Amino acid sequence: MPTHDSSRILARRSFFSKFGVGLVGGAAAGAAVPQQAQSAEGTRFESLRHAQDDWLDQLPGVHRFVVDTTSPAGFTTALTYMNNYFAASSSDYGLKDADSAVVIVARHDSTPFAYNDKMWEKYGKSLAERGGFVDPGTKQPPVVNVYRSGLDGLLHRGVHLAVCQMATRANASGIAQQTGGKIDDIYQELTSNLVPNSHMVPAGIVAVNRAQERGYAFAYGG
Repeated sequence: MPTHDSSRILARRSFFSKFGVGLVGGAAAGAAVPQQAQSAEGTRFESLRHAQDDWLDQLPGVHRFVVDTTSPAGFTTALTYMNNYFAASSSDYGLKDADSAVVIVARHDSTPFAYNDKMWEKYGKSLAERGGFVDPGTKQPPVVNVYRSGLDGLLHRGVHLAVCQMATRANASGIAQQTGGKIDDIYQELTSNLVPNSHMVPAGIVAVNRAQERGYAFAYGG
């Protein structure tokens, strides 16, 4: 007749036998239960795709890279990163510019650098005040996109911009307050005067997420 202790041992063995011998050994070591639970599900996360993000897949290249920027300093840092990236890709890997799909996200205070000179000439004071930015040369509110020369070279090499719609709407609101204009009209003007290779996205932070879900490696410019 089984003793009380032997009955407890048999019950314990019966419980673990439901999960397989490997789990018993792992449980004794205190590490295998989560791993077994994960593999038992047998599923792999895949993000939901949205049509408004499909442009990210339409950029040619065997390498994908997205750089997030939120400030004037961060935007110029991103330009430096990208020049270095293309240089090393060419000299050390023998790659052409078209081998890389590169996106710079312009959001928050870096958003206005996706606007062309016409917008900076017309609204530079408001744009500069909102981002706490002055022309590095004149120390005055810019009347041109001061990073345009460096940006143009990268756009020519195939770099694209993801431009924050939410920040652009906020910029339009600030300009309207200073000029007495209508927000919708100014917003339409800004979005119609972007530099080449620009894509308006619902929000810059969303573009950062969607790019990574589509295989883009990530770097933060600042």
